[in-house]
Amino acid sequence: MRLGTYTTTDDSAPWTGVRTDDDTIVSLPEAGQASGLGLPDSMTDLLASYAWREKADLAVAYAEETGVGIYDAGDVSRHAPVTNPRKVVCVGLNYRDHAEEGDNEIPDTPVLFSKFPTTVAGPEDTIEWDPSLTEKVDYEAELVAVVGEQARRVEESEAMDHVAGFMVGNDVSARDLQHGDGQWVRGKSLDGFAPTGPELVSIDEVEDPHDLDIYAEVNGERLQDSSTEHLIFDIGELVSFCSQAFTLEPGDLIFTGTPPGVGVYRDPPVLLEEGDEVTIGVEELGEITNDCAFD
Repeated sequence: MRLGTYTTTDDSAPWTGVRTDDDTIVSLPEAGQASGLGLPDSMTDLLASYAWREKADLAVAYAEETGVGIYDAGDVSRHAPVTNPRKVVCVGLNYRDHAEEGDNEIPDTPVLFSKFPTTVAGPEDTIEWDPSLTEKVDYEAELVAVVGEQARRVEESEAMDHVAGFMVGNDVSARDLQHGDGQWVRGKSLDGFAPTGPELVSIDEVEDPHDLDIYAEVNGERLQDSSTEHLIFDIGELVSFCSQAFTLEPGDLIFTGTPPGVGVYRDPPVLLEEGDEVTIGVEELGEITNDCAFD
C-alpha cells in the first residue's frame, strides 16, 4: 500500500489517501465515512488507529466499487506523507564509507541526533534558507523508516513489527551551523530541511529494505549512488536502540543515515545554491524532487 497526504485545492484541508495501481488516489476519510469505517484525516492518527491497514483496504475496495472518494493523481497536490510526526530521529555516520569520507571513526553504537518536526516538507516543496544565516547547505539521501506501532524497549528480533513502512528523505544540512555549533540540532533543523515522500510504502511492499539502491542528484548530476545494504546498523537495530531510551510513537520518523558523496566532502565542495534542483531516490519507493531558493 502506498499512502500519502493530499489536498484537492490550495485551501482544502489535507487528507490521507492511497495511490492505487492505476494512478488514482483514494481519499480514506471520504471513502471511509461513506462505508462506515470512520478513517482519520491525519497519517499519524491513521497509523495509531486500531486495525488501520484492514480498514484502509476495505475503504479502497469500497471506493473502487462505488467511485466514492476517487481522484485522479494529476488533480491533487502531494504533501509530506506524515505531516505531523512527534519525533524526527536521525542517525549519523551509518554508512562506513560516508564516515570515512569525513575522517570520522566508525561508530560502535548508533549516533543519534534529531530534527524538529517543523523541518518536515513535501516531495515537491521548495527548500528555502536565509543566505545571511547559512552559506553551506548540503543534501543527504536517506531511507526513512516510519514507526507504525508504539515501541518501548523492544528486542531487535521484534523491532520490524513496529515499522509501518518507508519513505524517501533528504536530511538537508546547514554545514556551517552544524560544524560551527559543536552540536547538530540547529544546522539540521531549519524549517523545511526534511523533505519526504513521495508516499509511505507499507513494509509488506518492500522486498528487502536492506538491499535498495539509494541516490542523490543535483541539477541532474548523480552525486550519491549506493545501496542500503551498506548500512552499519540495520533498521531493526535502530528501532530497538532508540526504544531503549525513549518511546517511539506511530508516525515518528527515523532517518537511517546517508551514503558517501555529500557535497561538503567533495573536491571541490558541491553546496546547494538558489535555483538548484535536488532529486533523492530510493529503489521501490520512488523519488522526491525539490528546488532551492533563498528565503
